Amino acid sequence: MTEQLDRKRLFLVGNLSIFMIGLGFAVRASIASDIQGDIFNELDLARSAGLVGEVLGATFIGFALTLLFGSALVDKVGMRAMLLFSAVGYIVGSLLVVAASLMPVTLLSYWLIFFGFLLTGLGWGAVEAASNPMVTAVYPEEKTHRLNILHAWWPAGIVVGGVAGLGFAALNLPWQTNLLMLIVPGAVLAYLTASTAFPVTERVQSGVSYADMFKELFRAPGYFVWFFVMMITAAAELAPGQWVDLALTNVVGMQGILVLIYVSMLMFVMRHFAGAIAKHISSVGLLFVGCIFAAAGLYGLSLSTSPMLAFASATLWGMGVCYFWPTVLSVVSERYPRGGALFLGLTGFAGGLSIQFVLPQMGAIFDAAKLEAAGGVEQLSTLSGAEMQEVLRYASVESFQAVALLPLLLLPIFGFIWWRDRRGVSAQVAAQ
Repeated sequence: MTEQLDRKRLFLVGNLSIFMIGLGFAVRASIASDIQGDIFNELDLARSAGLVGEVLGATFIGFALTLLFGSALVDKVGMRAMLLFSAVGYIVGSLLVVAASLMPVTLLSYWLIFFGFLLTGLGWGAVEAASNPMVTAVYPEEKTHRLNILHAWWPAGIVVGGVAGLGFAALNLPWQTNLLMLIVPGAVLAYLTASTAFPVTERVQSGVSYADMFKELFRAPGYFVWFFVMMITAAAELAPGQWVDLALTNVVGMQGILVLIYVSMLMFVMRHFAGAIAKHISSVGLLFVGCIFAAAGLYGLSLSTSPMLAFASATLWGMGVCYFWPTVLSVVSERYPRGGALFLGLTGFAGGLSIQFVLPQMGAIFDAAKLEAAGGVEQLSTLSGAEMQEVLRYASVESFQAVALLPLLLLPIFGFIWWRDRRGVSAQVAAQ
């Protein structure tokens, strides 16, 4: 009974930590256009969308850095320390962005926002570095199922953050209220983490030494295929998620955060069935099918001209990307158990590194298309009303269509691995 209670407490801590980072994701998506309009348009109108991409990308820099180093150190510093660090990062980072919004717009405003988002990114990475190996250690026989349930609380956080953001706007509260909301789960997570006993990682339990964990990087070169896979799948899921409010507001004329909330509700439900689906078509088969849906959904989002089309396309996108992140992690853990927390962390690092490049590129594509449609910086500064909306609509379409190509790159890889796995199973059955 004590073991069962410990598992429940650990899963509660894990769920709350993932909920907190999902909440932060929704908050950033909700306030991206506010930061652009209130601060970056005043700072540099021609590059304002690119500046938004840069500060949002800072989140993923922090995320990637913590995963890169934190995953290698989690066995040394402990899961508790990593999760406490994440709580502090979200609290302090949010306060920095609020402070930047309350001061006169200068270059310092940009850097305060940059470092504020960087801190929340470091906290995000610390959550992933601790929670993923914690769940694989507690549930070694149910990795795909349990990791997908754990990461179901990511979209749950997005739903709560998105709905709260709409509520704050309806009440005419300042957009900074969204950031202050992040302090609550950060404080609760710190309290729970301080009073919880954490397990050692699966690698430690199995007796694999710290040095052997690093040697697996050379013994298992096939892992780097999955490193690349995570870069592409993360870009297809997370980059559009951060951009959806800004882009769909321009394309459809509705609040894009509504689409993000809807997709997140869909993902929350679907991730609870990942284990059952994977038993029928395998984890790799699940990823293959997901790529087809994700590409179709992203392309559809770029062409949506009405809320109905936007929600239909978002359904395809959500069904496609739903299982990407946790399933790639589970495949890595199942195929390379001796890699331990290091391999899990490096895989997450690949995802964060990818977004750091993709988000600014989406912003750059947006800015270039915006200037092309307007006819230059001077002409852009004179536009307003319907003319400006048409320029922004064109720019949004261009940025989404570029990302729609990413999932298609993985179809040959997943198809080959899926075929090879099925062939190997068939050979084993024939030998018996």
